[in-house]
Amino acid sequence: MGSHTERHCEAELVLDVKARTGESPVWSEDEQALYWIDIEEPALHRFDPRESRDESWEMPSEIGAFALCRSGGVIAALRTGLAKVSLRDAGWSSLCPAPYNPLQRRFNEGKCDARGRFWVGAMYEPLRRPQKRAQTPSARENPLRVFTNEGLKETSPAAVIANGLAWSPMSDKMYFTDSAARIIWVFDYDLESARLSSRRVFAQFDSSQGAPDGAAVDAEGFYWCALYGGGRVIRISPEGRIEREIRLPVSQPTMCAFGGDDYRTLFITTASHGVEQRELHAGGLFYALPGVSGLPAPLFAD
Repeated sequence: MGSHTERHCEAELVLDVKARTGESPVWSEDEQALYWIDIEEPALHRFDPRESRDESWEMPSEIGAFALCRSGGVIAALRTGLAKVSLRDAGWSSLCPAPYNPLQRRFNEGKCDARGRFWVGAMYEPLRRPQKRAQTPSARENPLRVFTNEGLKETSPAAVIANGLAWSPMSDKMYFTDSAARIIWVFDYDLESARLSSRRVFAQFDSSQGAPDGAAVDAEGFYWCALYGGGRVIRISPEGRIEREIRLPVSQPTMCAFGGDDYRTLFITTASHGVEQRELHAGGLFYALPGVSGLPAPLFAD
């Protein structure tokens, strides 16, 4: 892979996989490999950048997010509920059923905090898509939830399309996005109790910029956000100022994650849905070297 460390740089294709909706990249420090998912062609993937090899495990229903587990395997946020998935044989066992009607909704976002709690958010997406767009449901119908070994608990933030979960390096702030409203929120976060407070707008976008999607926070506390429809990943300062950007040759980046042996490679998943005919590498996995380091992804405490 080449070297791209400019303040405004271009991402390069590293895997021409043509995912329908590539999402949720997570770097495994132990394996030196990147796990990621395709939501609509439901599968968990593992990409080894040293060998440029990608393998996958088919999922029993749409997978909206996942986290690697301390005990091995992954916790997967499936349309039908949360499940533990073995990476040896793709066997899975249910952890809890979906807290919504799975004919109408699915999980769309999920990450662990530094204590290993798995936070998940959902979106309205009927299994059988209506010919006419359904009236936008109220945001309060998709509350953010947190899962531990004690079960799934509902919290107060909500979103029409949940996205953008991330925590500051000290875990004293949590970010959460409603892609439908094009707003990124920031909360004060108490890691001990998992309590959120003092919600305020961190960043807001108009339709010309794209919708804020998945995100990552670097070691300096800056927030990296994929702009779906905008063809960019942007770096936002803790004060909410756009500080730099990475441009992609496709319009639908979905999420980013730091990886590599020094956490200085930014991997970016993308979607091909609706643009596959005009964007040659839509749905591919991209990378950039932005000149800053990321942080390891916390594992689920099972």
